[in-house]
Amino acid sequence: MKDHNMAVIGFGGMGNWHRETINEGVWLSGKLESESFKGLKVTGSFDINEKRQAFANEKGLYAYNSMEELLLDQALDIILIATPNEFHKPIAIKAMEAGKHVVCEKPAALGSAELQEMIDTSVKTGKIFAVHQNRRWDEDYLTAKKIYEENLLGEIFRIESRVHGSRGIPGDWRGNPESGGGMVYDWGVHILDQALQMIPGKVKKVYAATTNVITSLVDDGFYAELTFDNGLQYIAEVGTSNFITLPRWYVLGRNGTAVIEDFSGKGKMTRITDWSKNDAIPIRTASGLTKTMAPRTEETIKEESLPSVESDIREFYNNVIAAIEGREELIISHESVMRTMKLIETVFRSAKSGLPEQFE
Repeated sequence: MKDHNMAVIGFGGMGNWHRETINEGVWLSGKLESESFKGLKVTGSFDINEKRQAFANEKGLYAYNSMEELLLDQALDIILIATPNEFHKPIAIKAMEAGKHVVCEKPAALGSAELQEMIDTSVKTGKIFAVHQNRRWDEDYLTAKKIYEENLLGEIFRIESRVHGSRGIPGDWRGNPESGGGMVYDWGVHILDQALQMIPGKVKKVYAATTNVITSLVDDGFYAELTFDNGLQYIAEVGTSNFITLPRWYVLGRNGTAVIEDFSGKGKMTRITDWSKNDAIPIRTASGLTKTMAPRTEETIKEESLPSVESDIREFYNNVIAAIEGREELIISHESVMRTMKLIETVFRSAKSGLPEQFE
């Protein structure tokens, strides 16, 4: 493995996260989860905010005086773009044309046409263009994916994926439509991408709605129902005015149900053990009896722990380096990024029309 030097354009919170992860290792809850990278180092950055320039110096980086100065530095071979979304395309194209490989934060662009220009530039220049779809490594997602792939609940007919908060949209560029703000771009790009990665086959139909609880400028939440060609219904939902949150994942199968409460992966599965004892004792409600909704008896079901899944976000950069050196193809392929972008566009179309939209 060769040594590779990276500089960050847009040294905000996410830009610094990359520096920490690459140069210092991954820390969670005060514990070092993984070591720093070998063969890759963040050496510099550029930001239009003088405070972030000073912070870069404090962290031992060289703070370039301009993007042009940064792109002229022959010691750099990789550029990370962590700016507001509207600047991703022009910076990525300029960087690749300057002979640099590019890692771009998500969403890579503000539409499929922009994204295609970036991909075309990568092909023309021969430079790697990698999109940081980092939540493909989230362990809560990988747990849900394992449950689906290993058929742990029997035939799965519905998956619900939700991200809820109660602070509205951050008071920065994320509330600006020209900057690519809103929750479909901010979080939809993750949970829609996870849906496409988890479920094989095509998405036949998309029905979506957006919310404007706090602001009318951009969507501050959305609901999308994807119907896959195998009949599975997949619900993707983001809310920023949810003071009581629903589970991160709710997975329904013919033989059981799984719930994953949050990003920590806390949750459980309940599975049927005996279909022969299917009769129920009616329960009494205020207005009468119900047998249909009576709980199962304990001898017919079993509560179990969720399967254990571990991941390492360093796989992303290890793969980027291997792709640069010609040893591997990109894990996050251009085709998969384009598919997610076109799904985002379909979500917006359905939300605008109020009708289901065909996708694939």
